[in-house]
Amino acid sequence: MTTMSASEIELVTLNDIESAARGLAGVAVRTPLLPFDALTERVGVPVLVKPEMLQRGGAFKFRGAYTYLSRLSPAERERGVIAPSSGNHAQAVALAAKLFGVPATVVMPTTVTAAKRSGAERLGARVVLAGTTTSDRYEKALEIVRTEGGTLVPPYDHPNIIAGQGTLGLEIATDAPDVGTVVVQVGGGGLSAGVATAVKQRVPTARVVGVEPAGAPKLSRARSAGQPVRLEKTSSLADGLMATEIGRLPFAHLERYVDEVVTVDDAALVPAMQLLLDRMKLVAEPSGAIAIAALMQGLVRPADSRPVVAVLSGGNIEWAGLRELLARA
Repeated sequence: MTTMSASEIELVTLNDIESAARGLAGVAVRTPLLPFDALTERVGVPVLVKPEMLQRGGAFKFRGAYTYLSRLSPAERERGVIAPSSGNHAQAVALAAKLFGVPATVVMPTTVTAAKRSGAERLGARVVLAGTTTSDRYEKALEIVRTEGGTLVPPYDHPNIIAGQGTLGLEIATDAPDVGTVVVQVGGGGLSAGVATAVKQRVPTARVVGVEPAGAPKLSRARSAGQPVRLEKTSSLADGLMATEIGRLPFAHLERYVDEVVTVDDAALVPAMQLLLDRMKLVAEPSGAIAIAALMQGLVRPADSRPVVAVLSGGNIEWAGLRELLARA
């Protein structure tokens, strides 16, 4: 690990991410980079997508969750794990816990989508509902740890989570060593921090652009303030990106490695989902499609002729939810 002199926060290194990749080999899906010709025509340079809806659990979150559980002691795992989550982290922890043969409790918002709740339950997790905000879920998870025991699995603010999510960026840099721009979602910051760290270490000339919902601009606000700040409220169709505050450890990585942050209005999300479905035959949830929405809106422009890679972070939406969203288009 290397140390940030200003804040004495140790950053996750490329070696840490490569170690996580070795631990995930044969367990996680190594998702491909797929050419997105319809978007290439609009953007003017090759556009590739990284479809993490094909990942186990339907989203990138499995990478970090499995890495975290794999580095717990057998005694820590045996006590069971507790995870606060808006949905995808819950399913990832439930799946990782099932693979390790340990009990899992996940704390989800009262507004959780049916697809994400049923996904966690199918994987054997006990679901507890608590409030609507990140802090509501986190406080409830800590209460369960205090009263029942168990090990908390944080959704993004931990080096093992960042290292696991960073394996996605490592794969991008390996499969597209000439990448010019990487567009990645920003929620609590674990994914964007890991991807940016891996990409910048492997391809220093690449640009990394973070994308967040206009109704949850936690990284934009943090950059303006010079530190993470808590938003009074968040609102977006992209339910996986509605953290009220960027994680402190992710923020340190994002300050060093992310070149730009843009925000996307909800109105752009469903058309992006439609384009992915119509032209790529890929089903993305709103959070998963936000990088495509940013490109379609012209919010991210390639700096040169090198390829653009857009991360599709997940596809945890089922038929009823998809019909409801597409009816709005």
